[in-house]
Amino acid sequence: MQFNWHDLVGITGVLIVLAAYLLLQLETVSSTSVSYSVANGLGAVLILTSLVNEFNLSAFVVESAWLVISIYGLIRCAQRKRSGTAID
Repeated sequence: MQFNWHDLVGITGVLIVLAAYLLLQLETVSSTSVSYSVANGLGAVLILTSLVNEFNLSAFVVESAWLVISIYGLIRCAQRKRSGTAID
């Protein structure tokens, strides 16, 4: 097996997503926090980037959904901040 740049990018993305989930389970970060949504979104982008060279439809679908959900979370964080109910 050959290890390419896109493998490193994808593994980095996986580690970011897993770290965010671990921090959530350890109750170090809130599921409604900006940092949680950013970490998940960044991880999804990195994993999607890795799929450019070795495409996998099911991985693309799940990571695209993960990215959209993360963006939605960021929008909700911004709305809460504007209304004065931010939880970060």
